[in-house]
Amino acid sequence: MCPSSDLRYTHQVSTTLKQDLATHFGFDEFRPGQEKVIGALLDGRSALAVFPTGGGKSLCYQLPALRIQGLTVVVSPLIALMKDQIDFLQKRGISAARLDSSLTAAEVVAVNESIQNGSLKLLYVAPERFNNERFVGEMKRAQIGLFAIDEAHCISEWGHNFRPDYLKLAEIVKSIGAERVLALTATATPTVVADICNAFEIPQDDSVVTGFYRPNLTLLTTPVTDSERDSILVTKIKDRKPATTIIYVTLQKTAEAIAQLLSANQLPARAYHAGMDADLRNEVQEWWMAEPNGIVVATIAFGMGIDKRDVRYVYHYNLPKSLENYSQEIGRAGRDNEPSIVEMLACPRDIPTLENFTYGDTPSTESIRALVEAVASWSPEEPVPVSTYDLANRLDLRGLVLKTALTYLELNGTIQSGTPVYTGYDLKPLRTIPELSTEFPGVHGEFVKQIFDSAKRGRIWYSLNPDDVAQKLDVERRRIIRVIEVLEQKSLIEVKAGDVRTPYFRSSHKLHVDGIVAELMAKFEKRERQEMERLQQVIDLIELNKCQVNALVAYFGESRKKPCGHCSWCLSGLQQKLPSDTQPKINVDFSDVRALFENCPESMQTPKHVAKFLCGLTSPALTKTKLSKHPLFGVLEHHRFSEVTAWCASQLTA
Repeated sequence: MCPSSDLRYTHQVSTTLKQDLATHFGFDEFRPGQEKVIGALLDGRSALAVFPTGGGKSLCYQLPALRIQGLTVVVSPLIALMKDQIDFLQKRGISAARLDSSLTAAEVVAVNESIQNGSLKLLYVAPERFNNERFVGEMKRAQIGLFAIDEAHCISEWGHNFRPDYLKLAEIVKSIGAERVLALTATATPTVVADICNAFEIPQDDSVVTGFYRPNLTLLTTPVTDSERDSILVTKIKDRKPATTIIYVTLQKTAEAIAQLLSANQLPARAYHAGMDADLRNEVQEWWMAEPNGIVVATIAFGMGIDKRDVRYVYHYNLPKSLENYSQEIGRAGRDNEPSIVEMLACPRDIPTLENFTYGDTPSTESIRALVEAVASWSPEEPVPVSTYDLANRLDLRGLVLKTALTYLELNGTIQSGTPVYTGYDLKPLRTIPELSTEFPGVHGEFVKQIFDSAKRGRIWYSLNPDDVAQKLDVERRRIIRVIEVLEQKSLIEVKAGDVRTPYFRSSHKLHVDGIVAELMAKFEKRERQEMERLQQVIDLIELNKCQVNALVAYFGESRKKPCGHCSWCLSGLQQKLPSDTQPKINVDFSDVRALFENCPESMQTPKHVAKFLCGLTSPALTKTKLSKHPLFGVLEHHRFSEVTAWCASQLTA
């Protein structure tokens, strides 16, 4: 990667950058680490910024984007972050836009035009956007001066939130010719930092970690029983000065229940979770942003990318599943550096539920064997187009689990993926076909007409498979796609793309199915153990007999010698213990369960599959058969998955 200009980070550049900082962003000084990261980027190098939540990561690409030639592409999984930052930038006269499924066709055309004419400075996209072959083509034709990746810890195979789409970004960067990369995260252990730097060839000196210690946060851990947790939460909130509050929970139904509980106690609370309609979520978020004493009861995604600096309280009603999640969530408190309280109501009843989520992400050996055998049947001579949706349903694997398994197969050289393509396009002409043809001279206009003649015509929309049309017209597929792109860009058609398929190339060597199955299962089982260890690390922090804050920041590689003075251990001098939690006996009539599954395929009648049903863990097969809607679904969600599996095994053989 090389710089797109001769700009070097000198004292003179530093002075003008501070002028930009004041003029465009309203700040007088850089926050810790920002200037070093920006300096590396302006010198043409890639960089990593590991800053705490609220530490100013976004400025590290927003400000350089004004000076670096070409487009700055920002990859983020957070639509809320995209919208908020774009509004912020546009109000300051900086050209910024996003591409996502919520935009109208006209809006997409406007964004593409601004990319082509060079007027757009920042483009925000989700990592999945690179599954769109038309978008990848557009990026290859543009000059990408800076490629910024938010939540970059997702790149790490052994990070706490590994996402297959992120793992592929390192190759995307090379394929589109991005000149420099900026990786950003708030939660990265030293191991994950090394993974990110290796993936994006970031020099060690340009990996900037500013530290995780937050002196303004009082960190409290309060062991509670399940029966007393609600009353303790209400009492604590009522006894403290009213202020902006977030309460984190694990399940959607818990968010609804706790919001109702608080409202019944005359506290201004509303629920927020992924199961709500998007408009209602936006309404809740806007209410909370405007309400000075508002309380939002939310699942963990809430707050990511939302710039509200005066959150005074963050409660964890349920245990966080890892120290990474915990650090990120409490980091949303006190971003204005004013004193704030973060408190975890540590209840042992939460442990089985969190464990069960992890077990639910571990596929069965039977499913993995079926996947590997399917791969072994693919021809090594030509790519096989795969619908991961169809394959996940056929193998009864959750979509993310299947993508992870396919990624593992790529990593070990068994398969190689190509650029995902859409095998189905619906085109709505906004003029007559003859009028569309006359927009292009000579043979080009005739080619447009031939494409529509080859499509299946409906009352309004034309449907086509680009591969079929390319074969019929004896041209390359990319020519068909390019015509669709140009017609859309000129606002001559509306486009709906669907039925995405990823072409996979199988290696030519003979596959040893047993060995590959064992290798994949070992990886999934290792991830399972790691997730269990992460949960245990949360419990260990609660019961630690020394400064809890120092232990938390040490997990991320920061060393502190003196006790913090503002955690539960420092304030009380006492070691805490979780109360004992006697597991209730399994009280389910298995004959009712057996009757539900007797007409299902044999693959759904294994102890593990039935246990997933009883513990409330979804799978494609359960959804397809509508068993996830049955009253017995999730009836044992507070029991340990391993115990339920053993019980199911005993009942099935009885």
